[in-house]
Amino acid sequence: MSEERRFGPKGPAVTRTGQLALAALAVAGLAGAVLVACGGGSGGGGSAVALPPASAPAAAASSPAAAAASTPASTLSLAAQVGQKMFFDKNLSGSGAMSCASCHDPAHAYAPANDLSVQLGGVHMDKAGLRAVPSLRYKDITPAYADLLDNPDGISVPGPGGGFAWDGRADTLAAQARIPLLDPLEMANASSADVVKKLQAADYAPLIAKAFGEKVFDDSDAAFAKALQALQAYQLEDRSFHPYSSKFDLYAANKIGGNLTPAETRGLKVFTNPATGNCASCHYQGAGLNGSSALFTDFSYEAIGVPRNANIPANNDLKYFDMGVCGPLRTDHAPAAPNAANSFCGMFKAPTMRNVATRQAFFHNGVMHSLEQVIRFYNTRDTRPELWYPTVGGTPKEKNDADFPAYGLITTQYTGGKVKKFDDLPPAYVPNIDTQLPMDGRAAGSAPPMSEQDIADLICFLNTLSDADTKPATPVKPGACVN
Repeated sequence: MSEERRFGPKGPAVTRTGQLALAALAVAGLAGAVLVACGGGSGGGGSAVALPPASAPAAAASSPAAAAASTPASTLSLAAQVGQKMFFDKNLSGSGAMSCASCHDPAHAYAPANDLSVQLGGVHMDKAGLRAVPSLRYKDITPAYADLLDNPDGISVPGPGGGFAWDGRADTLAAQARIPLLDPLEMANASSADVVKKLQAADYAPLIAKAFGEKVFDDSDAAFAKALQALQAYQLEDRSFHPYSSKFDLYAANKIGGNLTPAETRGLKVFTNPATGNCASCHYQGAGLNGSSALFTDFSYEAIGVPRNANIPANNDLKYFDMGVCGPLRTDHAPAAPNAANSFCGMFKAPTMRNVATRQAFFHNGVMHSLEQVIRFYNTRDTRPELWYPTVGGTPKEKNDADFPAYGLITTQYTGGKVKKFDDLPPAYVPNIDTQLPMDGRAAGSAPPMSEQDIADLICFLNTLSDADTKPATPVKPGACVN
């Protein structure tokens, strides 16, 4: 990558990784270092959207079904109480069968309870979305999108960062909530006025009037905007959206129960080591924006060439490519013409690593379904691309060699042919692929950056980022994370 930009054709600047690793380790070890976010936006189009922020949040409170510890709902602001009602209201969908909580389950860190790559929605609940649904936890500090956002690590030069949804097209939680409510593949309301009519008929309509005034429903557009602000207020105020209750939080605060095992400690070193995992270069855990700490994201965008997911119906059209910041769901960074130079194509947001071990679908397209598989993809995308991308023109073997790995997306071994690497990005934008470790473009057949021990230890450490009310998607074997 050039020294002038953090993100572009050559990926993040590599000159800062050593400094960042040391800084991250130092922050993680300091006692008291850690301080104590509707809608997935899996479909729908449009440019970046901004809505006025909700008023300053009041004391935190619980969701009716949230597993994380919360304070009584009565301590929420009136706007947040409205948002709480809306979040669990299936009547606010075209089908009458989907609420925000249908995809953002409080018992699963406000992420899906299933392992589907994309969720089903629409008027008849039979339409597949376009992207994996993210967790809504730890969204409260997220800044609005900017092409040149100051990086919270204090080392990297500014680059694309911030915003909500995988492409950052919503600037606030309120703006993000608009996306699924009106998306025909999700909650599928006919219009914002349709949503307002349902709110007016809801049994909590008097609460809406109490929160926003007796004449709140006189202006449909204004009422819809208030409803979005209510959903935002709920996510900001209810601490179940940002509980900071993981083992890592206890460790960082030097509290009982926070002692990392030798395996977890080694995993933390892999996480921050620029020569192996190098996770901290994007999933930064130091002091961050707006007084935050240990969010495990720097809000940045990366192009890493995630394999195409054939299970997403939209991908049946071989001309369709989801390229993140440059479209098609986001429209304000689109190429000037097909295949025209555009450094934003292929970039997707680097999410927080908090609760990553509870996830069952990974990356923007949900193409992978286990944390171990994701780590192995990072480790062998370049050294064993045949495990992740289709081989064209080869002959499948009747039986795989005994040493052919079974952890990849491709489970058939081929003789001859050519691996179609980066198969979900037009060739014109392959130069945008990030070349920072562990995905540094090293030659196929060469040694990967992480050893088997590194991978095992890293998984152990990432499990320490799970909040106390969650369960791992793949439980660690007894004793595996001890020594």
